[in-house]
Amino acid sequence: MQRLTILGATGSIGQSTLAVVDLHPERYQVFALTAYSRLEELAALCVQYQPRYAVVAIPEDISRLQALMPTAGTEVLAGAEALAAVASHADCDTVMAAIVGAAGLLPTLAAVKAGKRVLLANKEALVMAGDLFMQAVAEHKATLLPIDSEHNAIFQSLPCNYAQGLANVGVERILLTASGGPFREFTAEQLATVTPAQACKHPNWVMGRKISVDSATLMNKGLELIEACWLFAARPDQVHIVIHPQSIIHSLVQYVDGSTLAQLGNPDMRTPIANALAWPERIQAGVSALNLFQHQLDFFPPDESRFPCLRLARQAMAKGGTAPAILNAANEVAVEAFLAGKLPFIAIPQLIEAVLTQLPMSPANNLDTILHADHAARVLAQQWLSQYS
Repeated sequence: MQRLTILGATGSIGQSTLAVVDLHPERYQVFALTAYSRLEELAALCVQYQPRYAVVAIPEDISRLQALMPTAGTEVLAGAEALAAVASHADCDTVMAAIVGAAGLLPTLAAVKAGKRVLLANKEALVMAGDLFMQAVAEHKATLLPIDSEHNAIFQSLPCNYAQGLANVGVERILLTASGGPFREFTAEQLATVTPAQACKHPNWVMGRKISVDSATLMNKGLELIEACWLFAARPDQVHIVIHPQSIIHSLVQYVDGSTLAQLGNPDMRTPIANALAWPERIQAGVSALNLFQHQLDFFPPDESRFPCLRLARQAMAKGGTAPAILNAANEVAVEAFLAGKLPFIAIPQLIEAVLTQLPMSPANNLDTILHADHAARVLAQQWLSQYS
């Protein structure tokens, strides 16, 4: 019986995780659930799953959540320290790290340092602190399993000894697929008038608002490129982006002998979640098998002139140090401003590039430096926004 902490239980990944858990009550027990602001949804989950702990964002929400679930028998905690505590608790075996954005870094790192089985859906943890994070995985003998559909596909398509180095195991390159988002065929003029409602309507996946916007700008793919480099010890030039609108092939690995291995499936996050939860076993995910006769598969190179966020992410990874953390922070501010109607869609990469250009990069050799760069980038991004408006 695996005891499971879900960081970000009310989000789409958290909900999909619980859907898989429901299929296997003999294998998984919910130990802790966390949420930021959706208290009513969290209360309903606590009543259903009876976790030992629930964690909310602020102390004021403790009594509010308790009032919503008087019979749940769940202890309610609040704040960043509580997130880290339930992620690293001795009675927890597995942590689903599904908090969106930089806020997920510290509790995910706490789980790694406690040697947990960590199911990584929070790509920002590796974007911000990839070197430190992977060092901690090795030092504390944590098991790190990727949840993003693309990285899980790569994980399934690589040889089990890929940690020896991609070249040493015959891998030539990784092909990281992208749907292209809802605006793949938009002209520059059309992109100038994109609304938040349009950007949040992904053609294939049901996701949160922030990641939906990132998918629309292709920044999500840029962040995934950085994540892939850290997860699989790959250089940026070994990871190639391929636009695949149908989201059926989730990613591919090409070998020096001419072979290309791919993982295919219907676009449903329960598949990679089930794969990681049970690895190295296979279990039912509640997802129907792929019917190849129903699909036409297309592939295109990305257009970085219309979607410059991909270029910015690759440049940040090449620079190294705190550059990816700066990139991520600036993007979070830009996306929030866009969703609030304060920034046009096409200005998102403009803000990010301005912050990357103006803020000096430094070696990311400790967590304080990374968090300082994150804060400085947010301050500078807000200043840029005030001048823009």
